[in-house]
Amino acid sequence: MAEQKATNVHWHDHSVTKDERCQLNGHSGAVLWFTGLSGSGKSTIANTVDHKLHATGKRTFVLDGDNIRMGLNKNLGFSADDRAENIRRIGEVAKLFCSAGIITTTAFISPYRADRDAVRALLEDGEFVEILVDAPLEVCESRDPKGLYKKARAGEIKGFTGIDDPYEAPEKPELVLDSGNKGIDDLADEVIAYLETHGILNL
Repeated sequence: MAEQKATNVHWHDHSVTKDERCQLNGHSGAVLWFTGLSGSGKSTIANTVDHKLHATGKRTFVLDGDNIRMGLNKNLGFSADDRAENIRRIGEVAKLFCSAGIITTTAFISPYRADRDAVRALLEDGEFVEILVDAPLEVCESRDPKGLYKKARAGEIKGFTGIDDPYEAPEKPELVLDSGNKGIDDLADEVIAYLETHGILNL
């Protein structure tokens, strides 16, 4: 938990409530938290879900790991502390989007269970949808879209998740997507079906 360093700050309630924003959008806000190894398909699935929802008039946004590290979190590396701070900041940003009634998809390895649980604790019941994008390490390595596994195996990257740094899979995720055996569209449809059956897409 980050220390509160600023003093003389006070929370201000908004004149427009979260419920009113959701009513305007026609659906609830939510945070779809895609987690999994590099190469498991998190970003591709998250963007496909975003595209499909946007096409039906839903208000959505994608927070992607690499994109965030090029801006908001450009000062963070990949140590355990920096990974935790990376996820903490993303959690706070995702909470703001959710408060605006936006369905926010996030694609981060987020390897540590405690960090993901801390984000869940920021949100109201039902708003945090933890989605494990599950593919065996050998499948992720065979894809290796960024060439990172090859560099990690060669010792050029230290602390790489799944190689010399652990990945703590969710114990009770809302969804598990079998990205080792199923196609992207089918997996995206599984996510959307979850949102429909849990009342997130319609008020």
